[in-house]
Amino acid sequence: MVTDQLSATFAALADPTRRAILSRLTSGATSVTELAEPHDMSLPAISKHLRVLERSGLIERGREAQWRPCRLKAKPMKEAVDWLENYRRHWEESLDRLDAYLQELQQKAPERKPRKVSARRPTVR
Repeated sequence: MVTDQLSATFAALADPTRRAILSRLTSGATSVTELAEPHDMSLPAISKHLRVLERSGLIERGREAQWRPCRLKAKPMKEAVDWLENYRRHWEESLDRLDAYLQELQQKAPERKPRKVSARRPTVR
């Protein structure tokens, strides 16, 4: 069972169908039927995906008369991006240090002169 928000967010984002649903919801509130259209699966299967997204806090489902719209809630994704940002900075700093080191090595390396190739023919025995 997923207990913390970050784990719930990443677990929900792990599935390509759920990522496609979230992508569709960036355009605005959408019904379950509309969300199911591009997928080759039943409405109950889509509903299961929606429950995972809802439990993770990535979407909310409402009720407007007969229409039950789903809406994107981006706050959990922002928290995931903030968490990932620390690692991006770490790798950028590491790569910057590697780049500086390689440039230092290139400056210290003695310049090589191209070898002259003689036009002599090899002897045949």
